[in-house]
Amino acid sequence: MTIKAILIAVPLMVVGWFSVLIVVALLSDEAPAYVVVLSKATLLRNLPEESAILSSTKLTITLTSDQTGFARDLYAAGARLVLPAGLPGCLPLPAGASRRQQ
Repeated sequence: MTIKAILIAVPLMVVGWFSVLIVVALLSDEAPAYVVVLSKATLLRNLPEESAILSSTKLTITLTSDQTGFARDLYAAGARLVLPAGLPGCLPLPAGASRRQQ
């Protein structure tokens, strides 16, 4: 593999991974929390009432809520990028899978 191929493959892999995370956040409500990256200043004023802030840094805010479609609500409130946080693996476990592991 040449350096040129690596320079092309690595950014494509990163974009692909972020795309998967974004789709999981939008289509699944399985994540226990969501990380908002590079949020707008209006996000905190427009947060849904049922949401709770778990942590924040200069670049990210980690939020949680029990409501369905929470990632879509975060985008509507002013989030630029919403990623799932706290999932046990690449995709959410099917119902009952955690009981089988114990």
